[in-house]
Amino acid sequence: MEKRRILVVDDQPSIRLMVRLTLQEAYELDEAENGDEAWEKIQDHAPDALVLDVMMPGSINGFQLCERVKKDVRLKHIVVVLVTACGQVSDQEMGRALGADAYFVKPFSPLDLERQLTRLLADDAPA
Repeated sequence: MEKRRILVVDDQPSIRLMVRLTLQEAYELDEAENGDEAWEKIQDHAPDALVLDVMMPGSINGFQLCERVKKDVRLKHIVVVLVTACGQVSDQEMGRALGADAYFVKPFSPLDLERQLTRLLADDAPA
């Protein structure tokens, strides 16, 4: 069975490493340092899920990227998990309003992230 693809988007290499070490056995992983790079990768080869930081350098932040993905009929099936230091209730509400499937506040448990992705991707499995 082919592994599901996850694109991890975060400007902090330590976060990308932690997520990679946790998920690499179960998933095929790719990484991007910012929203612009991620958008290019999504256009080239859409992943099954995005693990997406909100505050990143570049012209596209995590909220904007989430919104672009969820509004695009070709991409809206992609599971989006926001992982961010933006922990205010208003930030979480914004993430949900833009279509995020889950929201984790840093610091977070990578094992909780893995469990959530497993559940979301199982829910997203073709019938």
